[in-house]
Amino acid sequence: MKLVYTDAYTLNPGDLDWAPIEALGDVTFYDRTAPDQLIERIRDAELVLVNKVKINRETLGQLPNLRYIGVTATGYDIIDLAAAKERGIVVTNVRGYSSDSVAQLTFALLLELTLQVGRHSISVHEGDWVASPDFSYSKSPLVELAGKTMGLVGYGDIGKSVAAIAKAFGMNVLVNRRHPRQEADDRTQYVDLETLFSQSDVVSLHCPSTPDTIGFVDKNLLSLMKPSAYLINTSRGNLINESDLAAALNNGRLAGAGLDVLAAEPPKADNPLLMAKNCIITPHIAWASQEARQRLMHLVADNVRAFLTGQPQNVVNS
Repeated sequence: MKLVYTDAYTLNPGDLDWAPIEALGDVTFYDRTAPDQLIERIRDAELVLVNKVKINRETLGQLPNLRYIGVTATGYDIIDLAAAKERGIVVTNVRGYSSDSVAQLTFALLLELTLQVGRHSISVHEGDWVASPDFSYSKSPLVELAGKTMGLVGYGDIGKSVAAIAKAFGMNVLVNRRHPRQEADDRTQYVDLETLFSQSDVVSLHCPSTPDTIGFVDKNLLSLMKPSAYLINTSRGNLINESDLAAALNNGRLAGAGLDVLAAEPPKADNPLLMAKNCIITPHIAWASQEARQRLMHLVADNVRAFLTGQPQNVVNS
């Protein structure tokens, strides 16, 4: 059984052992695969693992041996699911492997916005504290989270992990989700989107990219936010109208934004958020802790083994 992993570097840049995947059989790893290399590399494969490499209907038509595509991530919009199903190709994904890591980075971004630890450390190393006439100084306002309100758009595994941390900080939580239901928690309230954006001190996005959510965070929703509020996105970059967010930041209508994702990744040099005020951007790393990637590798291997035994799991095109 020939298995090809087209873009293996992000899962394992060298700090993990490939043993769980290698144990599956005849495996070929490529760090990266450009679109013009894809057909040549997977033409004879029966099983393919992909992370961000796109496989469309035209590509599938040139892969007569392909029986299985394992997406080594949660999102699977890179695959033409309908075309795969027509050809009897099973497509699987992996969920839940990085919930704690994503929640952790959500708060890393928020804490940097509210306390600017990095800025203060740089100031000390540049000699500002040595030259200070006082024992303490600050380069920016310092914001306490206790008593503030965090609004969560989306309330799956990651959203619930973020809510638990928010409550540990003494924050109140507002939730907007596609299928609302009341839960017995006097510090969690389900509200409509407009209420969430207008009442929250922090809005954090944890919803999928769908036709209904692409670009939904636009100037209209941003205009509802408090000037002192922060926007966090560790979900999907295309949920935000980036020009509208940059304008809100540059015009002082929003205190700051912490983003781990952008609409195009890597971003183009002219992305307006790269030069926006009070905008922290990390390179899509929320999922990528060593622990999360280790879990992901084992779950990917589990998916392949389940398929090979005739009992596929986590199928997204059934």
